[in-house]
Amino acid sequence: MSKTTISHLTCEYKTNPLGIDVLQPRLSWQMQNERRGTRQTAYQIIVATSESSLHNGTTPIWDSGKIESDQSIHVPYNGPALSSGQRVYWKARVWDEHEKEVESSSAWWEMGLLERADWKAEWIGAPFMGGPRTTSPAPYLRSEFTLQKKIASARLYATAIGFYECHLNGARVGDALLTPGWTDYSRRIQYQVYNVTKLLQPGSNAFGAILGDGWGVGHIAWLGRQHYADQPQFLAQIVITYADGNEETIATDKHWKVTQGAILESDMLMGESYDARRELTGWSDPGYDDGSWWPVKVFTDNGAALVATNGPLVKRQETLRPVAVNGVPGGLKPRWIFDFGQNMVGWVRLCVRGEKGTAIIMRHAEVLNPDGTLYTTNLRTARSIDHYTLKGGGEEIWEPRFTFHGFRYVEVAGLPGIPTEDTLTGIVIHSEIPSIGSFECSDHLINQLQHNIVWGQKGNFVDVPTDCPQRDERLGWTGDAQVFIRTAAFNMDVAGFFTKWALDMQDAQYANGVYPSVAPNLPSWKIGEGGPAWADAGVICPWMIYQCYADKRLLEERYASMQHFIEFLSQTSQNGIRCYTEYTGWHGNGDWLALDGSDGREGGTSKEIIGTAFYAYSSGLLAKIARILNKVDDAIRYDALAAEASQAFINHYVHEDGTIEGGTQTSYVLALEFDLLPDKLRALAAAELVRNIQGRDDHLSTGFVGTPYINWVLSKNGHLDTAYALLKQTTWPSWLYSVTQGATTIWERWDGWTHDKGFQDPKMNSFNHYAYGAIGAWMYAVIGGIDLDPEQPAYKHIIMHPYPGGGLTNGTAKVYSMYGIIRSAWTQESDRFNWQVTVPVNSTATIHVPAQDVSQVTESGQYLESATGVTFLHMDDGFAVLSIVPGTYNFTSHLG
Repeated sequence: MSKTTISHLTCEYKTNPLGIDVLQPRLSWQMQNERRGTRQTAYQIIVATSESSLHNGTTPIWDSGKIESDQSIHVPYNGPALSSGQRVYWKARVWDEHEKEVESSSAWWEMGLLERADWKAEWIGAPFMGGPRTTSPAPYLRSEFTLQKKIASARLYATAIGFYECHLNGARVGDALLTPGWTDYSRRIQYQVYNVTKLLQPGSNAFGAILGDGWGVGHIAWLGRQHYADQPQFLAQIVITYADGNEETIATDKHWKVTQGAILESDMLMGESYDARRELTGWSDPGYDDGSWWPVKVFTDNGAALVATNGPLVKRQETLRPVAVNGVPGGLKPRWIFDFGQNMVGWVRLCVRGEKGTAIIMRHAEVLNPDGTLYTTNLRTARSIDHYTLKGGGEEIWEPRFTFHGFRYVEVAGLPGIPTEDTLTGIVIHSEIPSIGSFECSDHLINQLQHNIVWGQKGNFVDVPTDCPQRDERLGWTGDAQVFIRTAAFNMDVAGFFTKWALDMQDAQYANGVYPSVAPNLPSWKIGEGGPAWADAGVICPWMIYQCYADKRLLEERYASMQHFIEFLSQTSQNGIRCYTEYTGWHGNGDWLALDGSDGREGGTSKEIIGTAFYAYSSGLLAKIARILNKVDDAIRYDALAAEASQAFINHYVHEDGTIEGGTQTSYVLALEFDLLPDKLRALAAAELVRNIQGRDDHLSTGFVGTPYINWVLSKNGHLDTAYALLKQTTWPSWLYSVTQGATTIWERWDGWTHDKGFQDPKMNSFNHYAYGAIGAWMYAVIGGIDLDPEQPAYKHIIMHPYPGGGLTNGTAKVYSMYGIIRSAWTQESDRFNWQVTVPVNSTATIHVPAQDVSQVTESGQYLESATGVTFLHMDDGFAVLSIVPGTYNFTSHLG
């Protein structure tokens, strides 16, 4: 019998989190065993104040006792309340189906600062600042302190309005970037916690920080600067615990000093300028002469809540080397264009030698003009330029700190000599959301599409889910996020990322209940309701995170906010029709960038059709959420609202022959996907949708609203062949057109560039915009064969149902779920279908094997009645439906 192990212990989705403020954190673990049918029947959690007491039998602070349950995710800590800065250790003990006991190794979590009174620090910054359109040099801050006793531990708690980078005794603290992250700084500011025990020393110590403008002060979108504050502000304290048990706090206050250094300007959109001749060598070392530095400015606390960072931080993720370096003809100075072969987000590391005072300019772009020069018109007002001035005297290596760019190409001017591939290195950054999924098939263009989807997600998941990472926008557009969230969760672990952003949405919600179209929202940009599909993200995104991660607490915490929004729709709708009045704000974006409208932007689908469809859908989701939370009366009410909106949709927009007002692809897609039609009209409406598609020679006309659902609607309503025809279409508008044009990310527009028209409107033409990448979820589920069971979320029960088609001969999908690895890999050769399936321990699956009769199906060479862990359920329209227990299987179906 193979051995069971317990691993992947997490607390609030993190491994050993340092500094959280969740008072009852949830604990999860995974079982591993190659034996088929392994499952958990009971668990016990033990929490102790130290690792030694956890293992030596000392009385723990909490012992759950043996709980007869198969729950292995989101088990809440139910012990005594923990205090600020307290670290506890825990382990899980589980029993399997044979009552065999196995124990995990230890893990820990540590609380952050739980009360405002725990903060002893003052907000400080520089006495100088930039203006509404111009930045100022980055402030360098420092202070010294003396330690005379032996240190047991030390924690740094730090945050800023703007960006910060901390240094202790000459060493940078941590590896997180763009801290503290983007929130509405007038309401909520995240802080970070660092273990700095090993960075401190007996005697003199120096504590320093560099500040950048960031989201708090710098340019955001096309709306200028200084949205939350007019200059960067820094708040930090080091809490030192001595070996004798006493504590001391070193905090920012009026005694700190400030100056300017090598960073002359830094802005996320405009870029960073660095003059190495102005470097302050040793500025964060003890004993540095800061006699010429100025006193800091002390700021009044703005009253925003200080909260721990419970989501993922932005970090360096990988590096890219240029695939080509080419000279640019013309100009007074030599210019070189570095091609990194991939549209990426981050910056470049410069490695150079030259004379003191040599100025190097680095310009960034996603694509090139036909003449080989940079195409930057689509960046609009974002300069996206970095400057570096050499100090001379040897090799110099530099990276910017407080900016990021979206680019594939970098033009460099001012380089001394001839560059090499080592001159620039691409530094890819994004939130620390680990890759958990993969998809591939026999079509190389579809595989490149999947690659582009993943890289679009990487580039736009930089603390918030942005629309694009390059031009003067980079906002957390809510509609873009909600259409992509299912695909995002297939590709990467986005639970913590979207948990944080769901709170951003709640912070942005208006007093009347409406959600705006972007989150975080800007104090200077109050635009009213986000409109259908955008505002509805406030309900759809928490629901999808629940589906993918079984996060019931997220639903509980956001429930009042979601309820407020649906009640607003109820109050402002007219007999179930979602209406637009002066009270409700703007009319929304329509089917954004659909090709069937007259304006080239909002599409031809009526906004009231879209609005009413989403009103029905979101109300229905809230009814489901209410039932999960045992709010029965609420569920009845929201079911009634959904029914009213559905009936209103039928009465106003659906004809007796199944046609829908306006006849757009999106109108049919929403009606079918949101189950708004009576059964007798579904086939007729689906046929009309197919007729529309075929009338366009198997092309899409949908925009951001309709595109995510169109292939789902087709494959679920008997038109798999049309779904595959759309997926495999290579002329525009289609998913693969951009792939055939060399794209490495998803384009904002179907026709971002075409041979006959060239570039689309430069006012809105991003080449890294993930919304149309929402097709990825369909690829995982329909081609790859892995999908959720909505009744048992987080893949507790898995639906595995590949639909081979489109001439594909194989498909493989893999998802690392909270229970472990799920894998589906099939090949089809003439009349033989081979399928390898892996179901993780403590999950089960219902699988659908292509077959005309169950007798055609074998597992590992055995008929099903002899196969361990396999139960035949029934035949269903050309598939043998089986129930399987955890394990790895090899199915073969003889289709002849």
